[in-house]
Amino acid sequence: MSQPIGVFDSGYGGLTVLKELVARLPQYDYTYLGDNARSPYGTRSFETVYHYTLECVQWLFRQGCPLVVLACNTASAKALRTIQQNDLPRMAPDNRVLGVIRPTTEVVGKFTRTGKIGILATRGTVSSGSYPIEIEKFFPEVTVFQQACPLWVPLVENNEHDKPGADYFVKEYMDQLRAQSSDIDTVLLACTHYPLMRDKIARHLPKGSQLIVQGEIVAESLADYLLRHPEMESRCSKNGHLRFFTTDSTEDFDAHASIFYGKPLQSEHIILS
Repeated sequence: MSQPIGVFDSGYGGLTVLKELVARLPQYDYTYLGDNARSPYGTRSFETVYHYTLECVQWLFRQGCPLVVLACNTASAKALRTIQQNDLPRMAPDNRVLGVIRPTTEVVGKFTRTGKIGILATRGTVSSGSYPIEIEKFFPEVTVFQQACPLWVPLVENNEHDKPGADYFVKEYMDQLRAQSSDIDTVLLACTHYPLMRDKIARHLPKGSQLIVQGEIVAESLADYLLRHPEMESRCSKNGHLRFFTTDSTEDFDAHASIFYGKPLQSEHIILS
């Protein structure tokens, strides 16, 4: 029986994480689910994000996935802990759900020299406070400054991110972040859409600053997790197969997804019951 690693995102952004997972761990099977019909998640309430995320995790479990990665910062911030603590014990005690926030916050403090880190994220991720809370656990000496960038996801999903019109909104949010502290020397892209705007964002960073992208960090963390948990690693099938699913139009998904994943792909449509 195929037991792929499930990768979930509210839409396309998680494909930037999946791309790095496949590059780092190509031997495994992966099933990707994008809940495009109900995206974006970044502006929705905690309860709504939790409900949607749980539905998608349950669907991936039904596809045989013993391990699911929430490749979505908003879902990781608003739903992961409740699913891990309340839902998994009763519905699938032997399965596991991981997020992208914990592995990122475990290492991000190592990049800063000034002790000042900037977080660029959706409103939902910022309002959750997840990044400051988690970073403080590992790097209590670091000060975190957050900036919500609500217009960046629509720019990316409408394929406007690399056009001159996007420059205004990149500058606007970067100016707001830098106004919070002139000593920020490390900036984390805490939304999986934002790597597509990496070059534009980097232009607004002071010389010597670092821009951190999550995909490689999450991939390395998953490799370490599987090494430390052989009982889970042995359950994950290894045929190098990939399947992509969306809750919305497959035509739209395939057209947009190739931008995030870096190569053409074919998706299948599902209806969440």
